Amino acid sequence: MLLIYFGFARFFYQETAQIVLYLVGGGVLVWMGIGMFRARSRLVEGGRDLPYNAVVAGVVTSAVNPFFILWWLVVGSMLIMKSLAFGLIGFALLITVHLLCDFGWLSFVSNLVYRTKSFWKGKFQEGLFIACSWLLIGFGGWFLVSGIRLIT
Repeated sequence: MLLIYFGFARFFYQETAQIVLYLVGGGVLVWMGIGMFRARSRLVEGGRDLPYNAVVAGVVTSAVNPFFILWWLVVGSMLIMKSLAFGLIGFALLITVHLLCDFGWLSFVSNLVYRTKSFWKGKFQEGLFIACSWLLIGFGGWFLVSGIRLIT
């Protein structure tokens, strides 16, 4: 948000930056999807978590997701510009409300999963891992193709 506020959004409108975002982001999503698919049985049977915690996984997933970056460049920049109509207080309020909404939604999802943890075992969990891994691979492939199309 601060990068957009200070004018960094212009950089992402350049074709070269978009190509890099598509290719790197797509490659990372495919890599993560393949890793999740390979680890599914071991995680379900062993009952172990990934070698990193959920916060690290969330930060990495958000940071390399081209949609996250593109959303902030398009919708986020507009929200920031509109908030600036109310000065620095408007921008601070946007950040506060946005973070509170994120925190509320993610707390709800975490609580829901925790309370229904008996449901998230065995074949259902493995099926969920398979579906999510294929979604990551599919989105990654789509981003890679989009980046390649920009090159040609």
